[in-house]
Amino acid sequence: MDNQKRCDGVNRRDIIRIGGLSALGLGLGDYFRLRSACAAEAPPVARAKSCILIWLDGGPSHLETFDPKPDAPKEVRGPLETIATNVEGIRVSECLKQTAGVMDKLAIIRSMTSPLGEHNFGTHYLMTGYKPSPALEYPTFGATLAHVRERSGVLPPHIAVPDFSGNVSGNGFLPSATRPFSVGGNPERPDFKVRDLDFYRGLDLTRLDRRRKIVNAFDEFSRAKDVSASQKSDPDLEQAYNLIASPSAKGAFKLSDEPENVRNRYGRSGGSSIGQSCLLARRLVERGVPFVTVNSGGWDTHQNIIQLKRRYPTDRNAHLPSLDRALSALIEDLSERGMLDETLVVVMGEFGRTPKINSVGGRDHWPNVFSVALAGGGVAGGQVIGSSDSLGELPDDNPVTPSDLATTIYSLLGIDPAHELHTSDGRPVRVAPDGATIISELLG
Repeated sequence: MDNQKRCDGVNRRDIIRIGGLSALGLGLGDYFRLRSACAAEAPPVARAKSCILIWLDGGPSHLETFDPKPDAPKEVRGPLETIATNVEGIRVSECLKQTAGVMDKLAIIRSMTSPLGEHNFGTHYLMTGYKPSPALEYPTFGATLAHVRERSGVLPPHIAVPDFSGNVSGNGFLPSATRPFSVGGNPERPDFKVRDLDFYRGLDLTRLDRRRKIVNAFDEFSRAKDVSASQKSDPDLEQAYNLIASPSAKGAFKLSDEPENVRNRYGRSGGSSIGQSCLLARRLVERGVPFVTVNSGGWDTHQNIIQLKRRYPTDRNAHLPSLDRALSALIEDLSERGMLDETLVVVMGEFGRTPKINSVGGRDHWPNVFSVALAGGGVAGGQVIGSSDSLGELPDDNPVTPSDLATTIYSLLGIDPAHELHTSDGRPVRVAPDGATIISELLG
């Protein structure tokens, strides 16, 4: 797993730690028990049944990815060349060769804009659609989806691979059970496995089943004092038990079941885990998980931005080539399996980078204009929405805010942006900010 720090010194870390299974406690039981406070409502018809968010933590450079400026001065266009895509007139970074071949399935927003150029604030704004407030932390897309949609199946509805961004809790003011279930580890490693899905020493299925029955017996004894109680067992403990004991649920995380050619297609870089993380995300949405965040770090490029292409002369596994393989493989794989139309793929970070290369060959934080890429899930591909000016400094036309993006994502997922959530003290809060608009060009 990539353990790089951003410039603010914050490690990408797990937000949620369910805790180990032991003879004295059941960490996953706590996770599911918290879900009892989550309301479930029947959503409107959704174009996308699920969403995979590829989060490029640290702020990816729009100029080195989806909005290159080949005609700008050298200090603006940077060290990378550009290439044509399979859609006439659209060019991208030279490092996105395979992604260029699926441009007809992608939509790029080149006019994203935000006033927030700090990691924590930018992450909160992009992942929630709300500007951060000292009074309230808003829930991320995955948490809202987990809260609003009726739960089905054994797998958690909101999963982070391998972990979640350290800048937000994930659930905001919603119940803790809507936080992402972080799988941990590095999907790139041969010994990769998900924490808390295997039994600890001295605890097997028989003992776990016995513990479940004992806990249920105590629950029934307590409820016997209340004749109005209708619940006959602890549903959250049952769900935890079912997840741990379910071979099919555990099998969803078993990347070794994938053919070698599929694993290689996504990329096995030996460093960044983005390729195998995207493959795991595909396996999870294929099994009904509504929202998966793939967290890729190391995009905070204040120095030597050429390292996005290579870390040393013969390296082919730096960030941009790894993203290129992973994203193109994910889109093609979903398409070949007939899943792309119902799976929304979003690629973004918290802001872009400065138009001019700095004195140490990097780019600094720049929220004024940046890019987001989307595919599948009702998105009309093969297009660029909006544009930045000739230097990639400001929106030139059709500025799009994170609030507009959130409104659009929720609409594609079948959630009314005006739907009201409630804080712990009963305060109503819209799913997306009032006044934000759907990006109509995105809708296929």
